[in-house]
Amino acid sequence: MSQDPWLQNYDATCRLAQEVAENLHERNRQQRTGGNPAKINMTLRASLQKLKQNISQLKEGLLRASSARRLMQPEADRRQNLIDDLLTREKQLNATFRGDVTEPESSRSTLMGMGSGTSGGGAANPWLINESEDTRGLTFGEIKQQQQRVIEVQDAGLDALAAVISRHKIMGQDIGNELDEQNEIIDDLTHLVDKTDDRIRNETRRVKLVETKSASCGMLVVIVLLLIAIVVVAVWPV
Repeated sequence: MSQDPWLQNYDATCRLAQEVAENLHERNRQQRTGGNPAKINMTLRASLQKLKQNISQLKEGLLRASSARRLMQPEADRRQNLIDDLLTREKQLNATFRGDVTEPESSRSTLMGMGSGTSGGGAANPWLINESEDTRGLTFGEIKQQQQRVIEVQDAGLDALAAVISRHKIMGQDIGNELDEQNEIIDDLTHLVDKTDDRIRNETRRVKLVETKSASCGMLVVIVLLLIAIVVVAVWPV
């Protein structure tokens, strides 16, 4: 199984820091013996700039992996401790390069001990610093498998959450459709009530008109009867 790219970059950065420490020791030796360290100073400046860029890339890679939840929190904390240690070593190397501090043997041994576990020598593996109980004793492949299982559990939880949200969405759509149907029924009832109200008003006007006509006909009958009575009285012989 291939090694984690982040750990490969970290290993390369450790080797670069070790190379810078060795070059610093050589430059200081040349200065003490009266040599010309101009060429090695140029190499050191480029190496220190590269070391700074590598540490920034490690920080960005860790941030992306943590944001995407590809790492368990203990492993993310462990890697952050490794980056903090690299930052401290970088400051020490820069200070030594500028001549702000001397180069005692103890400091040189510390700087030279930054290589990976494959770099040889008696230095302790820096990847084991502050290692959590969850990953202690595990190989990188086993740690990666453990992280993969955690990611699969998280993915399963996200899938279940997505299914619940999907069901709620369907329920919301059903409720919306039901409300639309109820609104259509209410609109139909409103229209029917308006038509019924119009019919009632029309029938009321017709009743009033019939009543008015009935009253007029009654008066006409009374007038006709009175006229007939007058005629009869007029022609009746006395």
